[in-house]
Amino acid sequence: MSSGPAAAPRRPLVNQTSVVALALLGTILGQRWIQPLTDNESLRAWCTMFVALVVQATPFLLGGVLLSAVISRFLSERLLRRVLPRNPTLAVPVAGIAGFGLPGCECAAVPVSEGLMRRGVAPAAALTFLLAAPAVNPAVIVSTAVAFPNDHLMVVARVVASLTTAIAVGWWCVARGDALGMARRPDAHRHGGGLVAVALHDFLHAGGFLVVGAMAAAAVNTFVPRAWVDSLAGQALLGVLALALFAFVAALCSESDAFVAASLTAFSDTAKLTFLVVGPAMDIKLAAMESGQFGYRFARQFVPVVLVVAVASAALVGRVLL
Repeated sequence: MSSGPAAAPRRPLVNQTSVVALALLGTILGQRWIQPLTDNESLRAWCTMFVALVVQATPFLLGGVLLSAVISRFLSERLLRRVLPRNPTLAVPVAGIAGFGLPGCECAAVPVSEGLMRRGVAPAAALTFLLAAPAVNPAVIVSTAVAFPNDHLMVVARVVASLTTAIAVGWWCVARGDALGMARRPDAHRHGGGLVAVALHDFLHAGGFLVVGAMAAAAVNTFVPRAWVDSLAGQALLGVLALALFAFVAALCSESDAFVAASLTAFSDTAKLTFLVVGPAMDIKLAAMESGQFGYRFARQFVPVVLVVAVASAALVGRVLL
């Protein structure tokens, strides 16, 4: 006896569109209570800085995700598997360089790297690609150049430090071998759909993190007493560690984080570089995804090593180039 056609999946009662609509409706209805807040000088300054950051970054972010989607459409995982040497030690730097041509958001890098391992690519090479692709792809390079128009060395320093981090961690993975304790899990984050769907997903994903990051950066520049920021930023080591922690917690998209870094004017160029290198390599979101995809035992080793190597690479490259 046939069971009949499967029922269509139920749409969620609350989705992103309804949340935005409710927020706009609440803002309109609550004007009487919101209006007095706009008289606060600090709040007005925060709003001005927040809007400026978002408006400056959004057009380029849209172009960046379109570029990433086009390149990813024509340069697939199959091509990457063909060019990677079978020797893991040699495959690591090749996988790092491949990150220049295979862009993608951080959330896509984890399942893509797992898919490469499933198809026979050495884990160390796949993990190197995981670290490199979100940090050195064309969209990130151009966004950094736009955010730092008068400081092209920042672009060079970001590429060098990020690539150094990816390759160094990859070779560490080669040395660890089976001791990494990697547990393979089902792929739960792969993007589906065509070019437009991928671009839309990446834009919404990156845009959300851009808004959160812009809010945080504007808050640091507006509400935190300037004396505290100057005191922290004036100490080289503390400034570097503070922005490394900010990058880990804020979990910004690498295609928009340069605009946030450029707004942190009180900090040194080396501290800003640390922010730009640590974020795409390891943040709280990536740590959770890697733990779920590869197991807690693996993440317990991998996450702190990536953080230490990223901070050290950024500090060293910043000292030499900046």
